[in-house]
Amino acid sequence: MYMYLKLMNELEELILKEPYRDGQKLPSIRTLSEQYGCSKSTIIKALDELEKRHLIYAMPKSGYYVVKGTNASRGQASPILNFSEAAPDPNVFPYLDFQHCINKAIDTYQKDLFVYGTAKGMASLIDIVRKQLMGYQVFTEERNIFVVSGVQQALSLLAAMPFPNGKMTVLIEQPGYHLLIEYLETRRVPVIGIERSFAGIDFDRLENIFRTEDIKFFYTMPRFHNPLGCSYTSQEKKRLARLAAKYDVYIVEDDYLADFEQDSKADPLFAYDDSSHVIYLKSYSKIIFPGLRIGIAVIPVLLTETFRLYKKQDDIDSSMLSQAALEIYLRSGMFDRHLAKIRSRYAARAKLLDAALTKEAARSGGAFMYERSKIPFIHTHILLDKAISATQLIAKLKKESILLESLDRNYLKNFERNNIVKLNATNVNEDDIARGIERIGAILAESACRI
Repeated sequence: MYMYLKLMNELEELILKEPYRDGQKLPSIRTLSEQYGCSKSTIIKALDELEKRHLIYAMPKSGYYVVKGTNASRGQASPILNFSEAAPDPNVFPYLDFQHCINKAIDTYQKDLFVYGTAKGMASLIDIVRKQLMGYQVFTEERNIFVVSGVQQALSLLAAMPFPNGKMTVLIEQPGYHLLIEYLETRRVPVIGIERSFAGIDFDRLENIFRTEDIKFFYTMPRFHNPLGCSYTSQEKKRLARLAAKYDVYIVEDDYLADFEQDSKADPLFAYDDSSHVIYLKSYSKIIFPGLRIGIAVIPVLLTETFRLYKKQDDIDSSMLSQAALEIYLRSGMFDRHLAKIRSRYAARAKLLDAALTKEAARSGGAFMYERSKIPFIHTHILLDKAISATQLIAKLKKESILLESLDRNYLKNFERNNIVKLNATNVNEDDIARGIERIGAILAESACRI
């Protein structure tokens, strides 16, 4: 990431907190240059960008000042503690950066944006995405990369199209992605489930299903499973790749949270695929904003022509304006700046969530269990005592402006459900996490006493 972008992040965080308050003058360019160990030109570039974002303003011959009202809402407790929302925090959306990229895209690609594109996607975006994917240990050719209108579109296309293995049934983890479950059940696509828990899945059962059932593909979230929050180990990914090759079953890897990985040794399942049986999906919605509706699908050669045909018939192309703006956003370094910012903020919330849940689980009287990850993540789950009603718990907390969600919609209709409640801290302020979890713990402890 460029130095001035890193500097922008640090100054922005300081502006939104202490020691800089509304209307207060920032240190001089010389002072900032000495403090951050960089040139005055780098400082000026960072300050100019912050001024464009209306966070500071310049006074001739005086200096830079914080815009009045910038942090007026900081430190105030949120009236609703929303632990149910999985969408990114609107407070960290890169509104101004992306607005700049949209305007730049119109100027740069004006002749290309207002006509139909191709089902495959914008060539310049695919080029930069291919290079970015290398950083995730996803090495592929441009011919294998498709731009899709979100991962959800890619899943619907894969569920509908025929596969070279001639099989018909989709296998999904339980619990799993609720919109895929809804799609499969609504369209009566043959589907079966396999239980996944914090400990993983039963690989002996998985192999038996691969061997005896008509499995077209297995849909999985190896990294930061939603809604459980857990990840497969490297050994589990390798074993899964071997089973896919052995039984000619395709794996659809939904790596929608790849950008939040902190372990540099945690490669995707795709990296262990030696038989071209892994379809890799990546989303930009969770790292930028949901309305972008741009995702990436890496499709094996044997499937590319069929996928292209189904994609063309589905929507001709994904939004050309969004593709062009994203291409500029990625190429300019703005994405790296935003990624560093949101990673830092979510990591802080994840640690607070983990600490609060660990504390409350220990004194809950057995009302719920919380399994810790080696590296805490922004979303997780708790396993309630079987005698506690998740529905009643959620209703009681809602009256206290604390929102939780059960996993009912994350299961197939006929699959046995565990008594689980999911928790997501993406939309809960750091100052509110501990008190929210404390109240949840207190109500659960009361429920345990009545069992």
